[in-house]
Amino acid sequence: MLHSTLLLLLVAPLCPAQPAVDLSGYQPESGVAIRQDGTRLRVSWPLAEGEHGVLHLQLKPEEPLIEELGIAGKADGPPVVLLRKTNPVYVLTVGSRDLKQGWDVFFDNPPRRMHERFLATLSRSKVRVQSQGRRSTVVVEGLSAGPFQGDFRLTVYPGCRLVHAEAVVRTDQDACAFLYDAGLTSAAPDWQTVAWLDTNDQLQRVKATATTEAAAVASRHRAIVAECRDGSVAVFPPPHQFLYPLDFAENFKFTWHGKGHQGKVADWGIGVRQPPDGDQRYVPWVNAPPGTQQRLGLFYLLSRGPATDALAEVRRFTHGDRFKKLDGFHTFSSHYHVEHTLELIREQKAQKTDGIPKGLETPPFVRAFKSHGIDIVHLAEFHVRHTPEMNEQRLPLLKTLHDECRRLSDERFLLVPGEEPNVHLGGHWISLFPRPVYWLLHPKPDAPFEQKVEGVGSVYAVKNPADVLRLFEKEQGLMWTAHPRIKSSYGFPDKYRETEFYRSDRFLGAAWKNMPADLSQPRLGRRVLDLFNDMANWEPRKYVLGEVDVFKVQPDYELYGHMNVNYVKLARLPRFEDGWQPLVDALRNGQFFVSTGEMLLPRFTVGGKESGQALRLPADGKVDVEAHIEWTFPPAFAEVILGDGKEVRRQRIDLSVEAAFSRKELKVPVELKGAKWVRFEVWDIAANGAFSQPVWVE
Repeated sequence: MLHSTLLLLLVAPLCPAQPAVDLSGYQPESGVAIRQDGTRLRVSWPLAEGEHGVLHLQLKPEEPLIEELGIAGKADGPPVVLLRKTNPVYVLTVGSRDLKQGWDVFFDNPPRRMHERFLATLSRSKVRVQSQGRRSTVVVEGLSAGPFQGDFRLTVYPGCRLVHAEAVVRTDQDACAFLYDAGLTSAAPDWQTVAWLDTNDQLQRVKATATTEAAAVASRHRAIVAECRDGSVAVFPPPHQFLYPLDFAENFKFTWHGKGHQGKVADWGIGVRQPPDGDQRYVPWVNAPPGTQQRLGLFYLLSRGPATDALAEVRRFTHGDRFKKLDGFHTFSSHYHVEHTLELIREQKAQKTDGIPKGLETPPFVRAFKSHGIDIVHLAEFHVRHTPEMNEQRLPLLKTLHDECRRLSDERFLLVPGEEPNVHLGGHWISLFPRPVYWLLHPKPDAPFEQKVEGVGSVYAVKNPADVLRLFEKEQGLMWTAHPRIKSSYGFPDKYRETEFYRSDRFLGAAWKNMPADLSQPRLGRRVLDLFNDMANWEPRKYVLGEVDVFKVQPDYELYGHMNVNYVKLARLPRFEDGWQPLVDALRNGQFFVSTGEMLLPRFTVGGKESGQALRLPADGKVDVEAHIEWTFPPAFAEVILGDGKEVRRQRIDLSVEAAFSRKELKVPVELKGAKWVRFEVWDIAANGAFSQPVWVE
C-alpha cells in the first residue's frame, strides 16, 4: 500500500513585480475598511463595541503573507498585534476515486491507492478585493498545487471575530479524491503557548518552542489556539463540512501543532487535519469532480483574552456542540448501530449476572446523546455479524432491546428501538414502530403472519413486501430508505417508486446525510436534497429526515461534526410506557425540520400553511412564503424550492447583509401557478443549514 501526501504551502518564490490590487469590486458600504499602503494592504472591520479586527497583508512575494493580525480600539487605530509574519498553509493529499458507481460513492478507499506529493506556491500574481453585502474578501491569485490551480481568499464579516480563510482550487484531472490540512505557520512564532480542550474537556497547554516537532492532537470542537502575550487566535474548520463520512465517529486527532507538519512544512504552526486513514474501513475522502471549485475552509478567531476566552467564542458557533432547545420542538436523531443489546448480553455472560452488568448502568452512548442535547434517539440495532439472518432467536434479543430502551428512557430522554432490517424490499431501509413490536425477518415457509407467543404477545412473520406493508399498516409503523442512492441503497428508492409499499402512507421517504463529501457545494448532502425534489415530483407525498448512521457512540467521540438533527413538533416528550405514536404521527405529517444545529428554522409557512399541510392556491397563484430563521455563523442564502411534477424551480434570497448570531423574519412573494409543492432551505458560510418539509399545493 503506497502513501504520499500533497503539500500546499502558501509561500511563494521570489518575484520582482509588485502585484496590482484591483479594488473595483470593493464597496465601503460592506462595513469593511480596506486601504493599500505600498506593498501592504490593511483590512479592518468591527468585532464588537470598542474592538476592530486588523489584518495587514504583505504583497511582496518573498515575505510572509500575513504581516500582522490583531485587534485595535478604533477602525483606523494601531492594533494590539496577536500574530506577526505568519503564513497560511494548506496540505493536500490527492488520490483517485473509484467511479464504478459514479461520484455518489461511499464504498471506496483512496488511501489504499497511490497518492502524489507536491510543494505548491502562491505567486501573488494579482490581488483583488470583492464585496458582497456586509462582508469583503481579499483574493490572492496564483495558487498552484500539482493538478490543482486557484487562489487564496480571506473574508471578514463586520460584527464577527472570524477571518474566513479559503483555498479555492479546481482540477481538470478526472476521478480525483483528496483531503486537506490547513493552518498558520511562522518561521519565528511570537506566540508563547498552544492550547486546546482534550476529549475529556480538560484544557491542555504546551509551550510553543521553535524545535517542537509536529504532533496531531485530539481536541474538542475541532479547535486549537495560539496564545500570545496580548491575546490569542483560535483556528477551526467548518464544523460539519470538514469531516468526510465514516462508519465510526472517533476523534481521529483533527488538530495539529509544532514544526515540520507532514514532514514538509519547515516552519512552526498550528492547524487542522483530515486524517487519511479514518476508521480504516471504507475511507472515501472528498470528491473533486473536474472543473468544480473546491473551497478548503478554515476560520481564524481573534480574542484579546487567553485561550479559554477564544475557545468559549469558538463554542458559541455550535452552541457548544449541542443542539439548541426550541419551544414546541423536540430533537430526534436517527440511525445508530450502537448494538447495546449484544454488548449487554456479552457482558452478562462475562460477569456471570442476569442483571445489568457493571459499567452499563448508564451506557456511555446515553451520556453522549444527552450531552449533545438530543431528546429522542432512534436505534438501528442487529446490524452486525449473524443477527440479521436470525429467525426465532430474534425474539429474546428484541425483548432485551425493548426492556433496555424502557430502562434507559426517562422524563427527559426517550430511547426508541429500531432496526435496519434490509429484507424483502430492496436496498437498505429503516423501521420505526410507535411501540415495541416483535417480528421475524426470515420466518419458516409455513409460519403464520401473526401468532401469539407466551411472554411477548403477537409475533409477526414477514416473507415478502406485501407482508412488510401489512405489518406496518397494522402496527402503524413507518419505514424509509436508509442512505438512498449510495452504499447498499444505490439505485433506491428509484427502483421501487411504483410499488405498493412505497406509495403507501407507511413509507415515509428517505434519510439525509452529508455523504459523499464535496467541498464545491454551498450546502451539505446534495445527493438527498436532489432526491427530495424528485420524490416530491413523483408523488405521493414523501418526506426526508436526517440520519447519522454510525457504529458505536462514546462521550469522547467527535460525534457532533457527523450529526444532524430533526426538530419535531411535539407538545411534550412521549414516555416509553405510553408509546411514541405522537412522534410517528408528526413525522408522517411532515411536522419537522432538519438542521445541522447552527441554522434553525422554527417557522415556515406558504400562504399560511405549515410544512406537511396542503394549500389551495388563489386564482392569481401568488402567495407569501414566510420563515423565521436563527443562526450563529454569518448566513449565506436561503432558497424557496418548488416543483410542478416535472421541473424544479428555485428562488434565492441573498443573506449576505446579515451579521453573525442573529435572526430574521423573511417574507418572500412567490408565484406558484402550476406548482405542486414548495419547500425551504437556508445555509450559512460554513455550509451549515436547515431545511423544511414541503407544503403541498392543490
